[in-house]
Amino acid sequence: MSIDDGAIDRREAFLHDLVHEAADLARAGFARQTGQAISMKGPQDYLTETDGQVEDHLRARISDAFPEDGFLGEEGGGEPGRQAWVVDPIDGTANFARAIPHFCVAIAFIADGEVQLGAIVNPVLDEVYFARLGRGATLNGKPIHVSATTDITATSFEMGWSNRRPLSRYIGALNALYEAGSNVRRGACGALGLAYVADGRSDGYAELHMNSWDCLAGLLLVREAGGVTGPFLSIGGLTAGAAVLAAAPGVAATLSEATGIPLLAGPDLLAAAEEEHRRTA
Repeated sequence: MSIDDGAIDRREAFLHDLVHEAADLARAGFARQTGQAISMKGPQDYLTETDGQVEDHLRARISDAFPEDGFLGEEGGGEPGRQAWVVDPIDGTANFARAIPHFCVAIAFIADGEVQLGAIVNPVLDEVYFARLGRGATLNGKPIHVSATTDITATSFEMGWSNRRPLSRYIGALNALYEAGSNVRRGACGALGLAYVADGRSDGYAELHMNSWDCLAGLLLVREAGGVTGPFLSIGGLTAGAAVLAAAPGVAATLSEATGIPLLAGPDLLAAAEEEHRRTA
């Protein structure tokens, strides 16, 4: 049974409030930075007290409002089910832990195999990105659109990387983009990187492996803002993660070619993405 518009309406209204609550908690945690315990989940994989506090709050609020919905969070895990909330309480934790004000909270709601709602908030700048499937994307309530860039020598792309994929593949992609004349940056906050594609601050974002909580909200934002993306949910990305590509239409093919991440278009490209996912998983 498919979710109806009324059910999504209720969750949309709820999410508008929820994302501001999360921003307040994250902002307060950032302000008390010096007294905060920081641990490591793995190499360059930080965990702060605020991560847990924000996720616990989101989990409790969602469970109370929509007990029938599943929940999948970066820190506490969970079972997504047919419809679920997918949450990263602090994306860009390495920045957060080093008092660099470039981090965000990312929340997505999925149902019927698609991301229905997505919200990303930058608590420091008080910027709230929001999207609903089929209804466009906004920044603080105003419509946004991806860039109109077609000249690769005028582009600014962002890439993320981690030790989940070989460094050589990233170096190859960086070299290809450099040779094409593009500028490439790394902000160490993938969800904001995707949001910046949606509002035209960046022309594209790519990463060879991202977890669902890092990217689902941002992928919806990019598509609703007129951009193109690679496949993710359709190749098992919800629980296993997958490669991510999102870009303005005029330069997406160049970014796809440089990174080897297929665009979401047609059965042949979907098959190629599935093969890439199997090969590198």
